[in-house]
Amino acid sequence: MSSFWHWYIIVLTLGNIAACYWLIRWTAKPRPGEASATETTGHVWDNDLSEYNQPMPRWWLWLFYITIVFGLVYLVLYPGLGRFDGVLNWSQYSAYQQEVKQMHERTASLYESYAAKPVPMLANDPEAMDTGRRLFANNCSVCHGSDGRGAKGFPNLADASWQYGGEPETLKQTITNGRNGVMPALGASLGQSKLEAVAAYVYSLNGRNAPQELVDRGKDVFMTQCVACHGADAKGNPQIGALNLTDDTWRYGGSLETIKETILNGRNGQMPAQKELLTPEQIHVLAAYVYQLSGQAGQRSASSE
Repeated sequence: MSSFWHWYIIVLTLGNIAACYWLIRWTAKPRPGEASATETTGHVWDNDLSEYNQPMPRWWLWLFYITIVFGLVYLVLYPGLGRFDGVLNWSQYSAYQQEVKQMHERTASLYESYAAKPVPMLANDPEAMDTGRRLFANNCSVCHGSDGRGAKGFPNLADASWQYGGEPETLKQTITNGRNGVMPALGASLGQSKLEAVAAYVYSLNGRNAPQELVDRGKDVFMTQCVACHGADAKGNPQIGALNLTDDTWRYGGSLETIKETILNGRNGQMPAQKELLTPEQIHVLAAYVYQLSGQAGQRSASSE
């Protein structure tokens, strides 16, 4: 907030309070020639109901004064005058942080018991998964959906396709530190002809039909422009977040036009870090929930029988 607006708010706020005080004093002050308290204003209803011309009751008048004093005390203690934070230095952010701290203290023992279990074991604990479901709903469902199946531009967490890997420690790292996925724009370097060809090749990688002449040319382009990230087999590289292009999982859509748009303009995706919002123990439970959501917990149980 600039210095001008800081002082503008202070002058406007205190000026309004002073104007309210002056208005009360002015209207309560008796004036010469006014009708006495026993005279009426001349307004009559139902033949005998008259309006007397009397000043406001003193108790009502004092209520106005009390509200003015309350307002001034509040503005001294709490924020309300420009950049002035109040002598108590209260803010909505500090209040929120205090509430979060108290909540973490109340639930610490519960999460400590969960943290003692490995993620695959925790993923088969119904009570822990109820807690994980609530954590997911509060922190992840806005992007990934309440069922974890994502939306355009947001990964589906309920399948076995992983951009950075679905191992327990990788999930915890992703939730803790976030991810920044970048697909560079290649339209300027490729030109329209090569763009059409490599898009057709990518389109065909999971078994779909495309003009063979375009596919053959597109493969050559792919091997020079895309192989460094996605690999010669186009199965991607979880170490750098390069996607597998041979399956039927598409972050932004798998139509030919969408593939062209992706290659032409690139994509930028961000998974925000949760380490400032969640404790390591909560992240452990949340990772177990995502692990279970993808079906890996059931596979692990079946393979261990």
